[in-house]
Formats: sequence, C-alpha cells, structure tokens
Amino acid sequence: PLKKGAPAFLLAKERMERQSMMKKEITLRQATPRDTDTVTDLALLLWPGHGREALRQEMEAFCTREDAAAFLASADDVPVGFAACALRWEYVEGTEQSPAGYLEGIFVAAAFRRCGAAAGVLRRCEAWAKEKGCAEFASDCELENEESRLFHAACGFSEVCRTINFAKRLA
Repeated sequence: PLKKGAPAFLLAKERMERQSMMKKEITLRQATPRDTDTVTDLALLLWPGHGREALRQEMEAFCTREDAAAFLASADDVPVGFAACALRWEYVEGTEQSPAGYLEGIFVAAAFRRCGAAAGVLRRCEAWAKEKGCAEFASDCELENEESRLFHAACGFSEVCRTINFAKRLA
C-alpha cells in the first residue's frame, strides 16, 4: 500500500485496483503434491530469507503428509495465497490438549488482503485440524509483526504469551 503522503491520483488508483481485486471470487482448496512448487513460490514471499530447495522440501511435506496440510487461495485460477498447518504433539503454548492444530505459515498477496482470502485458508486449516481430532488450534508471530497480531486477533485467536528465545554456540 502507498503511504499517506502519496499523490492523490496514485491513492485513488490503488483504491480502484483493490476494489477490482475484491470483486474477484476467491476459491479455496487443499494443495496436492502437484502444487508443491506453487506453495513454495508463495512461501518464498512470506519467508524470503529461506533457500528455495530447503523451503520446497518443507512445503512438499505439507502437501503430502497425513499430519500436515497446505491450502491455496486463488482468484481467477491464479494462486494468491496459502496457509500451511500441522498437528503438533509436543506442548503448544496456550493449549491443554494434544495434538493441537498449528498454523505454520500464512500469506496472501497484498492486492488480495482484507477480502477474506486469509481468513478463508485459515478456516480450512482449522476444519482440517478438527477433522484430525484436534480441539484446539494455535499459531505464533514475531513480536514486531503487528499486522499478523491484528489478523490473529480478528480471527478469534487469544494472545497467550510473549517470548524472547535465546541460543548460544557450545565450544
């Protein structure tokens, strides 16, 4: 999105483009192994610091394993977002039961945000987790990612803790 000081015609153009995008029907579906490259391309937009091949292996697991899933959001058959989820058997902050469904990542292209695509793929993840026997669903985001925090809150998540993780090399 453009900043407040941008020329009015650019703001108007952006608003018109967003309204045009919002009129497109968003379709949702579970990703299959054939979608691995598509999910990887979208995941690279979410995690640009990751190497493609390593990320592709991770995304392939979401497209093939029984304890994980990926869902795609498309507009006019063009993928515009994804969500990846998995069952977590170890302790998950804020949950009381195991396994818990866990949102491992979610991304929607900027032009398709605020039109239901992200909430749609999240609902598909939650339904998948429920079908797998989960009574709880959890997620996380970086402390400084206010957009993600607000998205989670708007989707019914409750903030359960804030952490800072530490690591050191052992000599």
